[in-house]
Amino acid sequence: MTPDVLVVGGGPAGASTAFNLARRGVRVALVERARFPRSKPCAECLSPQASRILEGMGALRELESAGAWLRGMVVRAPDGTWAQGDYAAAHGFRAARDAGLAIRRDVLDDVLLRRARDVGVQVLEGTRVADIVRDRTDAVCGVSLLGPSGRAELRADLVIGADGLRSVIARRLGLARRASWPHRISLVAHYRGVRDVTAYGEMHVEHDGFVGIADVGAGMTTVAAVFPVARASAISGDRSGFLDAWLASKPHLERRFAGARREGQAMAVGPFASHARRAWHPGALLVGDAADFFDPFTGEGIYSALRGGELVADAAMQALGATEDMRAVAFRAYEHARKREFGGKWWVEKIIGASVSFPRVVNRAARALAGRKDLADLLVGVTGDFVPASRVLRPGYLARLFLLPVPTTRATVWP
Repeated sequence: MTPDVLVVGGGPAGASTAFNLARRGVRVALVERARFPRSKPCAECLSPQASRILEGMGALRELESAGAWLRGMVVRAPDGTWAQGDYAAAHGFRAARDAGLAIRRDVLDDVLLRRARDVGVQVLEGTRVADIVRDRTDAVCGVSLLGPSGRAELRADLVIGADGLRSVIARRLGLARRASWPHRISLVAHYRGVRDVTAYGEMHVEHDGFVGIADVGAGMTTVAAVFPVARASAISGDRSGFLDAWLASKPHLERRFAGARREGQAMAVGPFASHARRAWHPGALLVGDAADFFDPFTGEGIYSALRGGELVADAAMQALGATEDMRAVAFRAYEHARKREFGGKWWVEKIIGASVSFPRVVNRAARALAGRKDLADLLVGVTGDFVPASRVLRPGYLARLFLLPVPTTRATVWP
């Protein structure tokens, strides 16, 4: 089969893109360098709004039986102040579900790729994209592949790069750009036997990093710790040992992990804070982390990948068979659609990502959130992708978070 669209990358962005195109009758091939199921370093938390997309792909029932529902988020500041925000709250906004879903990426990605296959997507696993192929006008018209049978060329009317943070497509097109700050790296592992894990995702901010903790079902807890890139050399020697030691060095975490058992080795990913100069080039589009990735603190990148797949599929439908001029219009419209959809959230991510570098700022914000649960619920709703980002970008909200006097709150001790 000669595809109309070639999708590079089989994670949530690629699977969503391929699924949404194939069920509209488009001939789609998807190239993935790994063989599924495979592990992937990730915080593994999906926002409540992701359930709408998963249900539309026919995947929600299978996934909810394998994962764990999350009612909201708890944030602990370096000084011990903690604040809780709920997805189901009195602010008047409702998501597709009243809870988020935490699930292992090896399970999630395998299910989504199977759903893409079910609607007719041709999936080539164990196949790496070595380069892009261009026509006489410099437009992308295919890719050069390295697979089990050697090197081959696969052409398509449109190529969509969904190949993640280190996107080959974005780099070959000269679109990838790393932000100047902050630069962080992450270690991710699964543990059994962690004490006091509840139906809330946790984010613990420390002076030397931060860590997310969540139940992902079947007695497993995901742990995603993020550190300044300056720690890279210390981490590289023994990733798993570094993570175990770091957790043990925090008294409130040490007691909870004292009897826990790590399953397998810690995986590393980063540096973060990268984005494409734009999400398109003649003949090619970018989606998911290939287009932008700022910082993992909000932990909702999977929703952006799934929703981005819907948006890029709409753009591809407009571009297929169109003149070059009309195709350029469709690509620019996709860029604008991404900014409308994600622009406010990007600003929230930047503010939070910058704030966690300064413990005193996090302590101040956590005290405000602890004293005003309505503020915490709004912020968690924004990170959950169903409360408009504008609600927390208003001057009044930011003043309450960072400037105005903080009311006296309950004891600042982790419960």
